[in-house]
Amino acid sequence: MTTTTASANAGVDPYPHPGMFRQLMTDSSYVITNFPLAVAGFIVVVVGLALGVGLGVTLIGLPILAGALLIARAFADIERLRMPAVLRQPRVRPQYKASKPEANVWRRVVTPIADTQSWLDLAHAVIRFPVGIFAFVVTVTWWAGALGGSMYWAYDWALPRGGGDEDLPQLLGLGDSTGARIGLHTAMGLFFLVTLPVVVRGCAALEASLGRALLTGMAEMRNRITVLEEQKRAAVSAEATALRRLERDIHDGPQQRLVRLAMDLGRAQQQLDTDPEAVRRTIDEALAQTRDTLNELRALSRGIAPPILVDRGLPSALAALAGRGVVPIDLTVDPTLGTPGGRLDPALENAAYFVVAEALTNVAKHSRATECWVSVKRTGDRLEIAVIDDGEGGAHVSKGHGLAGIADRIRAAGGALDVVSPVGGPTEIKAELPC
Repeated sequence: MTTTTASANAGVDPYPHPGMFRQLMTDSSYVITNFPLAVAGFIVVVVGLALGVGLGVTLIGLPILAGALLIARAFADIERLRMPAVLRQPRVRPQYKASKPEANVWRRVVTPIADTQSWLDLAHAVIRFPVGIFAFVVTVTWWAGALGGSMYWAYDWALPRGGGDEDLPQLLGLGDSTGARIGLHTAMGLFFLVTLPVVVRGCAALEASLGRALLTGMAEMRNRITVLEEQKRAAVSAEATALRRLERDIHDGPQQRLVRLAMDLGRAQQQLDTDPEAVRRTIDEALAQTRDTLNELRALSRGIAPPILVDRGLPSALAALAGRGVVPIDLTVDPTLGTPGGRLDPALENAAYFVVAEALTNVAKHSRATECWVSVKRTGDRLEIAVIDDGEGGAHVSKGHGLAGIADRIRAAGGALDVVSPVGGPTEIKAELPC
């Protein structure tokens, strides 16, 4: 069984840097093909907008205006498909308003007109036109200068020259020799060639950033709000689950022992005058109950916030946790996580400790494993946790199971959880937390 729980901030970058030359060709093709799309979109949308607004008083303009907005949406969708290659970000498409199935014709016509994102698409089609012209002209100029100047030596001989013509080297006072012409034009070509990736990248980023702001900005904001709401719900669920478990543990353990202790002390009080020897035995039992109650309370406090985690950091706390395990545990922890300069945020330390503790509890109770491996390390801005056992497998994160609390805690911290546990084992629990 494989279960994956991830967040928006987790995972490997799906758009790694492709290299300078490949990025240059991507940006160039984006800018050049954007020009005809910008021209076509501007003409169609502006004409449709003008007709729709001009004929709006006759009601004929409403379908025309709705059509212009739908055409703008089509051009916007094309742009959303093209932007990820430039911005190196996943594609985001906003949720447009949709008409109800039983809506009449006029309601269907009005729906795109009442949609804010449709007007942003139209604004993009209009603003994109001058920006696209500027980016296209600059990109073509830089490519022409880079190729024409750096290859000037190959075609200088074929250029016609009249008797009264003055070339650029002459105007600059460099003379009319072949060497002066080739040297000057080659130097200019090298300048355009060296700056070509930066200039083209800037033009592509300008157009793509405009598209991102108008076409996906609201969708990204809504997605972010959704992620935050999910993290909040997960945090509330994790804390509620922890409180219920704590309440159950206190009820089943220390509370029952304290009731037994009160009964023993009451019996000792009754036996005080009649049977001193029985009083001694009763007090001995009461002391044993007191020691057991203290031990259970210490164990519960370690599950909430172990003092060693606060005082000495995650490596020492996990070492103590592994030392109490009922299954042999091979523990590997990044030692820098326990140094003053390398310690994590307290909330992140608690989350990491909780993940390992809950995973080891699951191993001890359900896995029937004979050995377990735990690894905790920092990789860049991620904390990677792995708990692997050789048990019988079948673990999953469904509600009501031990791993559900881990999933909620990791989701609340903005991390990702991956559980691979086929029937027959082994079980691999891997978590990533942002740090």
